[in-house]
Amino acid sequence: MVLKKHVVHHNFQNVNYKKHFTVLFLYLLELNSYNYNGDIVNKYKIVMLMVFLCFALAMQKVNEHILDLPLFGKVIYVDPGHGGRDPGANYKDILEKNINLEISKILSDALMEKGAIVYMTRENDYDLARPNIAERKRSDLSRRIRMINESACDLYLSIHLNATPSSTWRGAQVFYDDINDKNKLLGVKIQASFKKYLGSKRKLKQINDLYMYRMIQRPGVLLEVGFLSNANERYVLQKPYYQKKIAKAITEGVINYFYE
Repeated sequence: MVLKKHVVHHNFQNVNYKKHFTVLFLYLLELNSYNYNGDIVNKYKIVMLMVFLCFALAMQKVNEHILDLPLFGKVIYVDPGHGGRDPGANYKDILEKNINLEISKILSDALMEKGAIVYMTRENDYDLARPNIAERKRSDLSRRIRMINESACDLYLSIHLNATPSSTWRGAQVFYDDINDKNKLLGVKIQASFKKYLGSKRKLKQINDLYMYRMIQRPGVLLEVGFLSNANERYVLQKPYYQKKIAKAITEGVINYFYE
C-alpha cells in the first residue's frame, strides 16, 4: 500500500468567523459601560481586540482556502492496472501498463490538489502478485481487492486502456459493477466529464462479470480512458497534455459525485 499524501481533516467549512468576531467586538465595547478601573479595562480591551482580530482574519483565510479544496479529507484509491510481467493492452511496443501508470500519477496529484488523501496500488512497473506463485494474475487481483477493501476509502478509481481488433473504436468509457449502489452515480458523473473534456461519445456501461470489481466492496469504477488500437487516440494517450485532460475530467467527475 503506497500512501501518496496525508491530510488531517478538520471541519472548518461551516464556521462563520465574521459572526463570532462581531459578537466579540460588541462584548468588548460593552465593557466600556462598567466603572471599575477604566485604565485596566481599556488596556485589556485593546489587547483582546487585537488578538481576536488577528485570529478572526487568520481563520477566515483558512476557511477560504479549505473551500477551494472540495475533496478535503476524502480518501481515494487510484489503481493503475497491470504492471510487471503483465503489460495489459498493447500496440507493438506501446504498453498499457506504462501509459496508465503515468495517467494515474497525474490523476493522484490532481486529486491531492483538491484536498484528497490518495493511495496508489502501485507507483512503478511491477505487479502485485506474491513471489513464485503459478496463478500470478489471480494473486495480483486478490491483493488489489484486499488493499482497497481494507483501506475504508471513500472510493477507488481503476485506470486502464482499451484495445480491440477494430481500429475505429475510440473514446473514454466508465464501467461499473452494481455490488455497491453508489457505483452507478460515480460512473454517471465521470462519464459526463469524459464527454465534456474529451469529447467521448461512449456510454456508461454496467459489468457484473469481472472478478476484481465484483469483489471490491468500496464504491468505485473501472475507467477505460482510451483505445490503443485507434491511431489518433493512441497518439494523444502518450502525450502529457492529454493525460492531464484525462486527470482533470476524472477529478471533476469525482467532485460532482460528492457534491451534486
